[in-house]
Amino acid sequence: MLSRLFKIIMFLTCLSVTGQQLLPPIQNYQLLDYKGGSKNWDVSVNENGELFVANNKGLLHYNGEEWTLNKLPNNTIIRSVESIGDRIYTGSYEEFGYWTKNEFGELGYTSLTNLIQDHTFTSEEFWEIFPAKDGKVMFRSFSAIYAYGNDEIVVVDPPDVVSDFIEFNNSLIVAGGSVGLFEVKDKELVRLPGQDFLMGKTVNDMAVWGDRLLIGTKLHGCFLFDGNTLTPWSAPINEELKQHQLNKIVLLGNGVIGFGTIKNGMYLYDTNTGLYSILNRESGLQNNTVLSTLLFKEQLWLGLDNGLARVQLNNPISYYTDYSGTLGMVYDIAWYNGKLFLGSNTGVFYFDDNELQFVSGSQGHVWDLEVIEGDLLCGHNTGTYKVTENSFDQVSEIAGGYQMIKVPGQTATYVQGTYNGLAKFQKTDNNQWNVSKIEGFDAPVKQLCFETPEIVWVAHPYKGFYRMHFSNGSYKEFDEIQAFLGKGAPSEYNVKLYNIKNNIVLNSEGNWFTYNPIGDRIEDFEEFKDYKGKELLFFDEQFYWFVDDNEQKAIIYTNLKGDSLLVTDLPLRERLAPDSQTVVQVNDSTSYITLTDGFAKINDPGLKNISESQELPVPYFVVLHDQENMHSVVQESIRIPFRHSQTLTIEVASPEYISPRYFYKLQGPKEYTEYSESGFINFQNLPYGEYTLQVSTAGMENSVSDFNSLRFEIAPPWYFSWGSLFLYAALAVLGIYIVRRYNRKKLERKHRELEEHLKQEQQERLAKMEKEELAKQVKLKQNELASTTLNIARKNEMILELKNMLVMNKDKFSNSQRYRSFIKKLNNSIEDTEDWKRFEVNFKELHQDFFERLLKSYPSLTPKDLKLCAYLKMNLSTKEIAPLMGITVRGVEIHRYRLRKKLDMDSSDNLSNFLITF
Repeated sequence: MLSRLFKIIMFLTCLSVTGQQLLPPIQNYQLLDYKGGSKNWDVSVNENGELFVANNKGLLHYNGEEWTLNKLPNNTIIRSVESIGDRIYTGSYEEFGYWTKNEFGELGYTSLTNLIQDHTFTSEEFWEIFPAKDGKVMFRSFSAIYAYGNDEIVVVDPPDVVSDFIEFNNSLIVAGGSVGLFEVKDKELVRLPGQDFLMGKTVNDMAVWGDRLLIGTKLHGCFLFDGNTLTPWSAPINEELKQHQLNKIVLLGNGVIGFGTIKNGMYLYDTNTGLYSILNRESGLQNNTVLSTLLFKEQLWLGLDNGLARVQLNNPISYYTDYSGTLGMVYDIAWYNGKLFLGSNTGVFYFDDNELQFVSGSQGHVWDLEVIEGDLLCGHNTGTYKVTENSFDQVSEIAGGYQMIKVPGQTATYVQGTYNGLAKFQKTDNNQWNVSKIEGFDAPVKQLCFETPEIVWVAHPYKGFYRMHFSNGSYKEFDEIQAFLGKGAPSEYNVKLYNIKNNIVLNSEGNWFTYNPIGDRIEDFEEFKDYKGKELLFFDEQFYWFVDDNEQKAIIYTNLKGDSLLVTDLPLRERLAPDSQTVVQVNDSTSYITLTDGFAKINDPGLKNISESQELPVPYFVVLHDQENMHSVVQESIRIPFRHSQTLTIEVASPEYISPRYFYKLQGPKEYTEYSESGFINFQNLPYGEYTLQVSTAGMENSVSDFNSLRFEIAPPWYFSWGSLFLYAALAVLGIYIVRRYNRKKLERKHRELEEHLKQEQQERLAKMEKEELAKQVKLKQNELASTTLNIARKNEMILELKNMLVMNKDKFSNSQRYRSFIKKLNNSIEDTEDWKRFEVNFKELHQDFFERLLKSYPSLTPKDLKLCAYLKMNLSTKEIAPLMGITVRGVEIHRYRLRKKLDMDSSDNLSNFLITF
């Protein structure tokens, strides 16, 4: 893979021939990303690809998703780091030891300096750590070397400064500052032969290169040592290394060596060809001082004086970036006369001898670059121009050259969309271009395509699209313009047009349509139904390039038959220009994509090869968070309380992969199958039960890695626990008992109520019967009283008549004594008290306390008044009362008047009614 990389790099490096300067993608990490110190002195990775960095503020840990800063107890600077097995060894000021992970993935520190015996630190800092072949861990300061193994430390205390050490030919080789190389034997340093070249030269780094030792010095380049002889390295790059102060050496494989410098970044040198490329600030590296280097599975990590960087060496996509801002955003690319031409919003540029050159006079917005009939034509905002490296000649004055396409079946005839309609271009036999405006349509045309030689489709940027017919095949004017409006028609805004395999295809707001010439209507385009929301960048007879929505911006390379490739290269996704990105295919193996600040070159075979050969790493689980706690993922199964399960976050990581995506499946009471753009998978409001989460790494294509599984259980809520269920059962039994008892009591109460009701009904019937009987008796008494009263009244009336007759015939009585005797007897009969007593008895039976209440209220009433009251209560008339009282009607009225006075009644009140109701 590295050989493929350097074929790309060497091709790009030969800029004097190809005119291109392209480099593999560089991903920079700044202080705001990792939240540590600026300087990164050493870098190391474990077997999973997790990064550990010796930083000014402590030990940085990066699992591919999240940065963590771990500080030493004394908060000192960490100068060196080395991952060995499950330990991460670090060296600091008068301190070295190792870090291990706990069950939650957190690092804890263990110091080893307590194992040192019979040795005293002399302000030492530990700058280098490496595992020796005998299993010991070697720590180096400028003053001494410490070998740790079997819980003991052996100290080698040389007389000179130790600037580097390495194992070579089964021996520990030590660089003694500026006095040459030594071999460690029995805790003693033995000078190696042939060290004259190194005298006075500071050795910075060493690397075993084949059967020789490559020795790098600070200001004097590199030397080679075979164990006996030391010779200067004759490579051409050695002069560059002397000039820019070599600091680190890293072997990249296949004869390629990386050199980190203090002044000019990282050099990638191919010893087979003698060519090199440079990663520095001009090519995208954020800092030119390389303090540490590390190669892990074709990813080159660089620890810088300010920040970190990761370079993807074996990448089929390489980039040109204009950091000066001169180029601007690139809208189109063309390959012409062996040079790459770029059209941007600032003008036309080309590459010559590793440098970007501006075509004089081309300033302004460039929309289109096309190689047509042997000429490079530029659609410019001021017109259309013929372009060479040294000239920019106007061909058309019609402003705004958007797109130019060939007229089918015509020789050297083209139609161009402009700011004001369409223009016809035709090349004459003397290599001149005749340009004329096509009449009949004056709106801007950003895109166009031919359906037939006589019918062209055009797209207005804001007002939709039109199907237009040329008049008589002259290409001078239109005789019919057909618009498609109404229900079901595509949106008019920013419509894009394509002729795909003789089908007119439209894209509107992410939806795909096609024209049906038989029905003369717009229909859904079924072949692109799986690419809704995606923009078509480029297509040929076999493959189609789509770009995903603005959020993801991944590029899909597909043949629509299941053979698809998803390109998710982060620098590419970050730099694509929405609605303006374009893919230009130069040949079968090379394509270019326009970017906001440059362009990318895609090696199509390399893209396919890397997708086929790359083995996707299996992600690992970091930790599980619920709303309150962290849970270790090393457990066989995790049990989460229901009250903390409303929000779950499972952290996963795949540090071997740059900017990984994940595919996960959740199986259980609730199921999900989705992709995740980060290593933080969130679930909310999962129902209780047992779950299995399967996660895999999603690569550049639709394939995924093997799954890693995590089992967890959300405990039932307290109201569904076994204790609660037992309580519910007990409550249910108690409830049944209470209900049954209640029903029994209710039945008994109903029975009692029924009995009481029956008794009450019986009593009411008896009472009613008694009442009816009493009513009968009262009625009878009333009738009897009325009869008695009437009889008395008749008797008295007759007596009064007799008396009156006697009075009238008084003179006929000869004996006056006898007359008076008759009158007296008649008066006695009228005033007979027995009649009144019988009446009073009967009256009181009907109206028991009438007289008592009347006397209580009106004590001044006389017995005669009471008699009158009794007769009035019986509703007797004055005429009926007169004989009863033995007085005249006039006497009754006078008595009534007096009684009214005693009863204190107004003349308007009815006396009889008052007494009846009293």
